[in-house]
Parts: sequence; structure tokens; C-alpha cells
Amino acid sequence: MKARRLLRKRCRKTATLPEDLPPEADGEPGDEIADEPEKGPLRRCVVTREQHEKERMLRFVLGPGRELVPDLVGRLPGRGMWLSARADVLERALTRGAFSKAARGPVHSPPDLRQRIEDGLRSRVRDLVGFARRGGQAVSGWQAVRELLLADRVGLLVEASDGSPAERARLLGSRKVAVVSPLPAAALGAVFGRDRAVHVAVAPGKMADSIAVEAARLDGMVTDTPPDAAGVIRV
Repeated sequence: MKARRLLRKRCRKTATLPEDLPPEADGEPGDEIADEPEKGPLRRCVVTREQHEKERMLRFVLGPGRELVPDLVGRLPGRGMWLSARADVLERALTRGAFSKAARGPVHSPPDLRQRIEDGLRSRVRDLVGFARRGGQAVSGWQAVRELLLADRVGLLVEASDGSPAERARLLGSRKVAVVSPLPAAALGAVFGRDRAVHVAVAPGKMADSIAVEAARLDGMVTDTPPDAAGVIRV
């Protein structure tokens, strides 16, 4: 009888102890992110924990040998690990083991990962500008671009990264137009079958928006700065 009363007394005390309250989430960084479903328009960065539109972030998946693969289009199979499109955030993810924690296991990162991402994003921009040209939504050349600017029919101005800032300023004047400069003149010229192209105008619409987003991701990787939310990138 005494043993039963003592057991009940101990149980009542244990039920009121603070240790029995639900513990705070104190797991390794990335643990809770690994379980988040890839649904909706937003994704959470495995480093900063901030949420952004998925189109403006970088997605990574694991290959067959657990190698880290950048999925710039966002269509590769497997659970994605998302990162803010910034070079400094990528560096923090690699040095702090954020990918391994999110993947809950070893992850092999290629030594040239940042360069692969930059090259892939440049290819994305080049392809999109090519799609716009073939669809009649993009023109190049000072005179052709100026005519569209005067007619207020430019959704995005793509300037060569090695072009003249003074010439760009003369072309734009006081007009408020989104401007990006993700590619050098030779790369832009190749899209239009020329040696060089310094000024490219893209008509308003989804194609212009897509080019602006890819240029913003590239800008973040090259300059360590956050992509501009409005798609207007520093040039």
C-alpha cells in the first residue's frame, strides 16, 4: 500500500516538471527545412532561413553518388535544397555544411560549383534572349532599340556588360525602363548573328520578366548582392 501511494506521488510530481513540456526546436540547422514540402510559390533558404519566390532562388538536388547538382530550371527529380541566389550565401552553405545537414547525410560538392552556376545562368539568359528574338519580341542595335523606347514598347533593356555607360545613358535618357547587363557584347551578338550587340530591347511580357529574373540570379552570384525584387538590376 505504501509503495502504491509513493508511486502516485512521484507521478504527480513528474507531470508538473518543466522537463515534460514540449522542447524547443534545437536540431541542426537545415533539419526542419529538409522536411518542408516543395509546394506553393515560396521556398526557404537552407542558410538564411528566409523565404523567397522559388524562381528567384537556386535549387540543388543530390546525384546518384550524393554529389551536389545545381538545378537551375527546377525540374530535376528528388527533394530540392534551396538557396538564396547569392555567392556569399553559397559560400556559407559550403563552409558550414548546410547542404549535408539539409540532406541528412554526406554531400559531395564540386570544387567549381560557383563557376558552374554562373555559366549555367549565363546560358539561361542567352537562351531566353534567343527565344525572344525568334519570337519577334527582341531587337538589337541602337536605332531599333531607340525607336521602341520612343514608342514606349520596351519591357526590358538588355545591355552588354562591357558596353559604354555613357552611351547607355544617352540611349535611355530619362526613361524609366528596367535594365540588366548579364552578358558581354560578343555573347549578345552571337544571339543575333552578329559579332557584337550592345543594346537589346525586349517587349513587355513574360519573356522580359523571365530574362530579368535569370539576370537577377546571375547578378547575385557575381556581385554577392540580393536580386532586386522588381527585376531591375544594377548595371
